[in-house]
Amino acid sequence: MATQPNAAPVIIKRKKIVGGQQHHGGAWKVAYADFVTAMMAFFMLMWLLNATTEKQRKGLADYFSPTASIVRVSGGGDGVFNGDSVFTDMTLVQNGTGASAPEPGQTRRPRGTDGDTGSGSNIAPEDRAAFDKVEEALRAFSGESMVSEDLLRHVVTRLTDEGLVIEIFSLPGAPLFEAGSDRPTPLLTELARMIAEVTGITVNPVAIGAHMPAYPVVLAQNPVWAQSGGRADLMRGLMIGAGLDAARVRRLVGHGDRQPVTPDPMALRNERVEVILLRRGV
Repeated sequence: MATQPNAAPVIIKRKKIVGGQQHHGGAWKVAYADFVTAMMAFFMLMWLLNATTEKQRKGLADYFSPTASIVRVSGGGDGVFNGDSVFTDMTLVQNGTGASAPEPGQTRRPRGTDGDTGSGSNIAPEDRAAFDKVEEALRAFSGESMVSEDLLRHVVTRLTDEGLVIEIFSLPGAPLFEAGSDRPTPLLTELARMIAEVTGITVNPVAIGAHMPAYPVVLAQNPVWAQSGGRADLMRGLMIGAGLDAARVRRLVGHGDRQPVTPDPMALRNERVEVILLRRGV
């Protein structure tokens, strides 16, 4: 049989049938979502650090602390002055009966039932009422002006078996004393005036103690003892000049650099003055 010269070629098309659609992978979506979540948390943290006070940051740190307290004592409190600094070693609350060092200082002692610092359980009702009034007076300064708000950044209070401790401390860029001396800055003068005004509400005796950061080198004549004693006496003079009755001052103590509140003993946060409203009859 002869072939036709003009016949069209026969094309056979084979179609490959796949059982299902091929998976292209979506692991990058999970990684991207984690990245976005982490960035959101980071910017929220930056905002909180800028928008909150030191006391509020202390309360937040205690809320997320993994330490389970033995005694139900809040480290942050429900107000501006019922906690401690976020930069101290008390960030993880020490509510048990142990201690953070073999010979802990006053600020590193536990606040449990067997701690020397205690939680103020031995304070008489009239003294406790007086201390509450002092704390309320300090809080009242927070609503006066931005200047008062800046001053209160340097103040924390805590209630101990000895009485109400009002701690005034230096911050970076805002020291209480001129470097290497016991000469006060205008900041300390204003703080002394404020503390003298609020302590005038009570008649409790007053004790004043000063603490120093450690020097970076070992010196033959370490000046921390003389300077801390001089700073305690200077604070006494400033408060008396601001209206405190001199007869109420019961003692002055220079603690040197022996009771740091941060892991770094040379940190500026260790430069502080404590004004203690003692229990009456002590």
